[in-house]
Amino acid sequence: MAESGKKRRILVVDDAPETLEVLERNLASRGYQVHTASGVDEALRVLEAQAIDLVITDYKMPRVSGLDLVRHVRENLTDTEVMMITGYASIGGAVEAVKYGAEDYLAKPFTDEELSDAVEHALDRLRTRRAARSRSEKEVSESYGILGESEAIHKVFRAIGKAALTSATTLITGESGTGKELVARAIHYSSPRASAPFVPVNCGGIPEGLLESELFGHIKGAFTGATETRAGFFQTADGGTIFLDEISETSLAMQVKLLRVLQDKEVCMVGDVHSRKADVRVVAATNKDLHSLVEKELFREDLFFRLSVITITVPPLAERGDDILILARYFAGKFAQESGKQAVRFSDTAVRVLKDYDWPGNVRELENIIQRLTVMADGNLIDAPDLPSLMRFSAPRRTRLHRTLAEVEREHIRNVLTGVNNNKTRAAEILGIDRKTLREKLKANKNS
Repeated sequence: MAESGKKRRILVVDDAPETLEVLERNLASRGYQVHTASGVDEALRVLEAQAIDLVITDYKMPRVSGLDLVRHVRENLTDTEVMMITGYASIGGAVEAVKYGAEDYLAKPFTDEELSDAVEHALDRLRTRRAARSRSEKEVSESYGILGESEAIHKVFRAIGKAALTSATTLITGESGTGKELVARAIHYSSPRASAPFVPVNCGGIPEGLLESELFGHIKGAFTGATETRAGFFQTADGGTIFLDEISETSLAMQVKLLRVLQDKEVCMVGDVHSRKADVRVVAATNKDLHSLVEKELFREDLFFRLSVITITVPPLAERGDDILILARYFAGKFAQESGKQAVRFSDTAVRVLKDYDWPGNVRELENIIQRLTVMADGNLIDAPDLPSLMRFSAPRRTRLHRTLAEVEREHIRNVLTGVNNNKTRAAEILGIDRKTLREKLKANKNS
């Protein structure tokens, strides 16, 4: 009965005190940890405060019925089983209960053995589901380099497993450096398309004038310099997956062409008049808020809906708790092996600094810092003073009120750029300006 040596937690919901008492005594005698509630409102409070394995609820209750509780559990709690008991047994009631997700349905009166069998059956389903999910998440984590034990990253593992089962277009969102391409690769290599190519394309790194040719290919003579017919990334990815990173950087004109490819499953090479079938799964990624860009008419709404059939949000490193230490130790081992040095260790104070830092550059920033520490450290123990100054606490200094506004702005821009490893796109987002304005300010500061 016990899973990993832990007592299974059961919540019993019934408006009859005598029924609650009997069920609680019966289940507790079998080794379960039992919680009780006399109505749905009280049950919801228990579910918010406790991780419950199984909810057993009465059908007929005042104000809010057991069916509403069943529906709530099924739509909000993926790791909780639910079953219904009632003294108003009917085929219609059973059908309704099953419709809302109660796989087990017990009619009163029932024997102790019937209750025990139903509970064990429900918990067996839960154990099977957890085991399957655990194996799937472990395979994703170990096979594709996505490390972590936090619930936030396990949610991503579960989403990868579901996305891999289909060829639906997928949009991966998240801040710069969170590992969006790793997620895209995990989806591809966990899918039936794994033996076909995975083709990553940085849409922001290809000049606008060349992007169409790079994506769709061109025929000989299509433009000056097109001395031969050349296939594009979509043709290269045939049967596999194309990963369109920084999709938000594409122009509205290019977005129209991408939308046509997604709708028709065909590509037309530059200079050609005939389209060709494209059996390609499209995974796109962005570190920007596409909703906001749609509202500003900088991104097509119809393309956004086409891209986001499945959406996976990769959490920022600051929201992943102890994953920071798991990743730090992994990178320490990796760079020690590459450099032939002993892996660095972290003092308790350094660990606290690592966990308290905001990590604007996320996993990429952490990797860069650990590489620098591996190369530059005198010994193998890293203490807080060894970490970059921007990560450490600094006592407040007297405000220098004699500085001009331009000097304050210049210093703030410098600090932000340092904090994001000179990533101008990320710096512009933090400063609330566009990249062009940031470039102009940097140029003005340089000349001043």
